[in-house]
Amino acid sequence: MKRIKRNSRLKRFIKDISTHTPFAKMILLLVVLWLAFSTGLYFAERGTEGATITSYGDALYWGVAAFSTAGIADTPRSDIAQLIGGIWILVGSVIFFGTIVATVTTYFMRPMQRPANKIIDTIEYNLEQLNDLTIDELDLLKETVDTLILHVERLKKKQQKKKKKSTNQEYVI
Repeated sequence: MKRIKRNSRLKRFIKDISTHTPFAKMILLLVVLWLAFSTGLYFAERGTEGATITSYGDALYWGVAAFSTAGIADTPRSDIAQLIGGIWILVGSVIFFGTIVATVTTYFMRPMQRPANKIIDTIEYNLEQLNDLTIDELDLLKETVDTLILHVERLKKKQQKKKKKSTNQEYVI
């Protein structure tokens, strides 16, 4: 049972990350730029005397080592390769670490940005202001609250019907 809960939580987490954050797009952008900069570095270093990056595989490894700030990347020898490498280190690092920070921030801030929370905050604020309302405003508030209660009851019934329907379908399967 616990394994099922963990798997469903993991699936929900992955779905939330892919739906509500730029993670997948940024990783795709990072991979495309990594391949492009590694290719540029390889061609810039090819034929340079004393170059340690002699194959495309070396260039790919250099690309990962450089943007991850591990400090283990070989230094390009030619001026153009050093320029390409410097730009890649800046761009790759910003995209990589920026993606991680943006994803974590977006994931944890999302519940606070839900419309329901905003509605509840507004209602709480307005309840604090009740003493300052006129009779007409109190009547309008009562009508609005009555309408809200009816709407909430309809939503609950709708959700209960969906829940019953999905439960019945589980037994059929």
